[in-house]
Amino acid sequence: MSVAWLSPLNPPLVDWRGRSVWLVGASSGIGLACAKALHALGAKVCVSARQADLLQAFVEQHPSSMALPLDVTDAAALKAAAQQVQSQQGLDVVVYCAGVYQALRATEFNLARMEQHMSVNYHGALFLLDAVLPTLLAQGKGHLSWVSSVAGYRGLPQSLAYGPSKAALTHLAEALYLDLHDSGLGVSVINPGFVETPLTAQNQFTMPALITPAQAAQHILQGWKDGLFEIHFPKRFTRWLQLLRILPYRWYFSLVRRATGL
Repeated sequence: MSVAWLSPLNPPLVDWRGRSVWLVGASSGIGLACAKALHALGAKVCVSARQADLLQAFVEQHPSSMALPLDVTDAAALKAAAQQVQSQQGLDVVVYCAGVYQALRATEFNLARMEQHMSVNYHGALFLLDAVLPTLLAQGKGHLSWVSSVAGYRGLPQSLAYGPSKAALTHLAEALYLDLHDSGLGVSVINPGFVETPLTAQNQFTMPALITPAQAAQHILQGWKDGLFEIHFPKRFTRWLQLLRILPYRWYFSLVRRATGL
């Protein structure tokens, strides 16, 4: 009996010793926690973000790591950084962790805020892809991982700006997987629930199943080890949201309104 449907969707990432990992958007939160965990496992870690002082603090605490400050909305900066990472430590795994989040409803529509979310959460990922994909294709190996969100599953209240940008990122990851799987490249999308980060600190409601960035990093490493395409956590929360994805709109809208009171 064939069990092909149970096989990993990606080449499992198990041994991190000497493996090069570039994390873009790693000055805090999930990105920083992953960088710490990967360094502890022997990976060659490079961290990028706008806040140079936080990146430098990471390098000082983690010998042999690299820091390349940049703004993800600057395509030229990402391309230059990609060339530097490749020349100094190689490109094995590239993780896009950058993100912005501000609650927004249609009754308070703000075009600038909508554009900012798309610029950081999605366009920055495209700039990174443009910078690294030719190298990964040429070497015939590597892994691209995108930190999206369960907020991209379906439309949610307060998520008018954030949700669509994350839905686009998840859709991008799906299309990339289909296009790149036969080229020897791995692609994964990470869909966290609520994680204690500077972004979620602004929420003024009780966040169910809230976890720490360190716990999120362990979920992510396990997902890479298992060769998953979608890495979602904590499952006691995200499985309910996955179930909501398949409901007819009449049921979905009613349940969301009842659950959120909005």
